[in-house]
Amino acid sequence: MACMTMPMLHIGELSRRTGRSVHTIRWYEQQKLVPGVRRDDAGRRIYREQHVMWLDLLDRLRKSGMSIRQMREYAVLVKRGDSTLAQRREMLIEHRRRVDAQMAELAASREVVDRKIEFYGEWIQTGVRPPGY
Repeated sequence: MACMTMPMLHIGELSRRTGRSVHTIRWYEQQKLVPGVRRDDAGRRIYREQHVMWLDLLDRLRKSGMSIRQMREYAVLVKRGDSTLAQRREMLIEHRRRVDAQMAELAASREVVDRKIEFYGEWIQTGVRPPGY
């Protein structure tokens, strides 16, 4: 995952760069979600720039509804290397389908909320309860 010529980051710097707590980063590691973490001679974790992007990806996957189990499966595929590129792509395509379905549901919900806002706006403006909702 990391090129050895890239600058090293320790967990505090990774935390500052990603906006995630040290506790969260360690939890992700315990869940086997962060591939390519090395340790220096003092036993401290060493991260690379890719870990900054990786944690952003994990955050986006989680916020968009991917389960920890699925994220773990994805991380395992990443650790296996280039032979899993097609599987990783397919997994993300399937996730995007779920995200698209969620977005459609949210859009439909927003339309109902917008109608209710208009309903109340008309009622407030006219002083008369409009028909409908």
